[in-house]
Order: sequence, then C-alpha cells, then structure tokens
Amino acid sequence: MGKMISVVVPVFNEEAGVKKFLEQELVPTLDALKYDAEIIIVNDGSSDKTLEKLHDVSVDEKIPMRVVSFSRNFGKEIALTAGLREAKGDAAIMIDADGQHPVEAIPVMIREWENGANVVTAINSGNTTKHKLGSKAYHRMMKMLGNKGYVPGAMDFRLVDRVVIDEFNKFTERNRLTRGLIDWLGFDPVYIKVQTKGRIGGKPTYSFKKLAGLAGDSLVSSSRTPLMIFGYIGAFITVVSLIFGLFILIQQYIMSDPLHLEWAGAVAMSVFVSFLVGLVLISQAITALYISQIHEESKDRPLYVVNKKKSFEIGKKK
Repeated sequence: MGKMISVVVPVFNEEAGVKKFLEQELVPTLDALKYDAEIIIVNDGSSDKTLEKLHDVSVDEKIPMRVVSFSRNFGKEIALTAGLREAKGDAAIMIDADGQHPVEAIPVMIREWENGANVVTAINSGNTTKHKLGSKAYHRMMKMLGNKGYVPGAMDFRLVDRVVIDEFNKFTERNRLTRGLIDWLGFDPVYIKVQTKGRIGGKPTYSFKKLAGLAGDSLVSSSRTPLMIFGYIGAFITVVSLIFGLFILIQQYIMSDPLHLEWAGAVAMSVFVSFLVGLVLISQAITALYISQIHEESKDRPLYVVNKKKSFEIGKKK
C-alpha cells in the first residue's frame, strides 16, 4: 500500500465558500498527486449552514472525506488538534477552508517532505493579511522574550510528518497554539514562501479579540520571561528608590538643602508609592495569567466533544 497524505480542514461558519473550496480547489489538487489522500473536515460548532453545505459536496471516490463535528465551538487550535488525532496519513497538511491558503503550494510542500523535511511551514510573503502589523509586532515581541523559533509571517498552513503528528498527539495542555507546539518539538522546519489569496466568500470569523486572546495564551504558555522581566524591574526600582531616598535624606535633612530644591518629602513619597503600586498591579495581572492557565489545566476536562450525530462521511447518510 502506498503512502497517504491527510489534509486537515478546520471550518467555522464557512457556508459561503466551503463547498467551492473543496470541490474546485482542494480535491482537484489532491487528485493530481501520486499519493493516496484523505480529507478530514473538523466542523468547529458552526452556527450557519456550513454542515448543510458539506452534505452537498460532490464525492470523489478516490479521496475519502469525513466530517468530525464538535458539539459547540471549541476554537481553531482545538479543531486542528482533533484533525491531527484523526489523521491516518504518513503526513498531514493543515489548511484553512476560506481559500486564503493557496492549494498550489501543496505539491511544493510534499516535494520538501520527500526530500526529508519533517515540517514544512508556509510563510506569507504578501500584504493581504488584515492583521499583518499586529502579527509582526507579536512575533517581534516573542523573539524579544526568548522565543527564537517564531518566524514572522509563519502560518498554520503547514505539512507535518507522521513522527511529528505522533509526538504532537501526546500534548495535553488546553490553552494551545498549534504552531508553537510544533516548533517546540524541535524538528527543523523548512520554510516556503506563498502568496495568500482573498477569501472565497463570507467574512473572517477570527476576530481581533480572539487573536489577542490567542496571542496572550501563547505568550504565557511558551515563556516565563514576563514574570522575570517584572522581577528585574522590581529590583531596579528598589535600587533606584534606595539611591534616590538616600539622596533626599542627605541633601534635604543632613546638608540642609544646599541645592535649594525645596522638595516636600510627602510629595516625593506619594509619587513613588503611586508608581510602585501601579507596577505591583501590572505584575499581579501577569501572574494572574499564569495562575489562570494552571487553573484551566487542573480541571482535566476533555479538549473537545464530538457530536456523533452530526459527524459523517461525505456522500453517505448520517
């Protein structure tokens, strides 16, 4: 039996373009490959007619497609996790259903995989990303905080070898960033540049709020540096305050104000106390993020729940 490629497609409220994407873009691309292929569609609790559109997708007998439907919306990262757990192929490709990830890059990814790459990551070389500036700022911040593996423009559109899939499936944390966990595994990635395209239809479902939340989760889960930064700042403020306090004591009270600064001690102390209180509150907020993640992990809930009544193989009755 020959090698097989699994394609994981997370979908959430993609009724406007998911049928067209599967029939006119993804299936023809996979059909032209020399490998067997399977498509795993993870319906992430869509509230529109996405599920109905999936029932209407024309079937290619050579490329089995199955739909795994969540009982509610668990988020894209969990949808990708479910898809990788379902993948049976020797390699898996993760791709969005909105058509922005170019399917033309799939053969390029597979060639790199054939040449020995365990991870092939697509980098957006265009200017079509709505959150490009925010993404650049985020990646720069992650590098400053010691996360050298983050590459600006890197997307979830990537190929991972079976060995990477098996190791990824061992992760148990709930607040997860798929690309970050794959990078953490340490398999040297191969990067390919792609030009993202416009959406086939509909509007983006990944709001700025979700992006900001994802950025916060990934920052806290992948680095302890924020806690250390405030420790260093606290030490610095303590030293500076000590020096400044000694200066005021000597200048104002021991030497009887030879510089004629005429500082009111209460005012100076009030400024410092206010500043330090603000610093403490900020550091507590950072600490709270870590504690919240510990709380989430300690619940030990399942990552997702599958609604078996809404899960099916395309072309077959429920």
